[in-house]
Amino acid sequence: MPDPATALVTTSVSEGIAHVRLNRPDKLNALTLQTLDELIETARELRRDRDLRAVIISGEGDSFCAGLDFASVMKKPAGIVGAFVPNPFRGTNTFQEACWAWRRLPVPVIAAVEGHCYGGGIQIALAADFRFASPDSQWSVLEGRWGLIPDMSGIRSLSEVVGIDTAKRLTMTAQTLSGKEALDLGLVTEVAAEPVTAAEDFARELAARSPDALAAAKRLFNASYTDSARRTFARERAEQLFLLATSNTRAGRTAAFTKVAPIFGPRARR
Repeated sequence: MPDPATALVTTSVSEGIAHVRLNRPDKLNALTLQTLDELIETARELRRDRDLRAVIISGEGDSFCAGLDFASVMKKPAGIVGAFVPNPFRGTNTFQEACWAWRRLPVPVIAAVEGHCYGGGIQIALAADFRFASPDSQWSVLEGRWGLIPDMSGIRSLSEVVGIDTAKRLTMTAQTLSGKEALDLGLVTEVAAEPVTAAEDFARELAARSPDALAAAKRLFNASYTDSARRTFARERAEQLFLLATSNTRAGRTAAFTKVAPIFGPRARR
């Protein structure tokens, strides 16, 4: 994990729920290259924890994330070039992996959004499985105002979440939406006056389920966007056969028959 004394991304874990916070409140949690590296490192570390049940991502202060800090990033042009080069094994560059790593994390990820959620911030939120937002939060694919496109995996995630026509409109117009308007478009999962509290409540609900079933469901739904129906059906069979052999499924089955709350152990695989 990043050094807590200087970290731009902080993490705390309690009862199997990790709370990841963007930690640059004086700059509305705008992203630097260091922030991107720390997001990748944090996701990698959390993946190793088989006791992990859910992750909440939020921002310190009054905003989730105001997007890329161009002034900071442009001070290191060599760093920008390096960050654009994709890793040949995973197929993502640093900008993309800072978001896509959360898609690959085998636990539910919840973004809790207050204040600004612009540009790179909205792409981080889209990498989460669920987005809880305050009604007056502000959402925008801001890259369009700079003559750019979202390039942190946002093209893929945005079109999956809201549909390709709405994704094009939001990208081409750089329209700013309130949390309520984002909910109406399907960009936001739930609006709450206190999105972090709502996310914590939901995370605890998820933490009571089998971590193996949650991981399998996330893998299947994410893969279904590009898989053929035939491939999806094959994946369903494989995941179900794996689940039937796990101790967590046995614990859930026993609890259902005896009408007691199940006690689930660590996730069976990373």
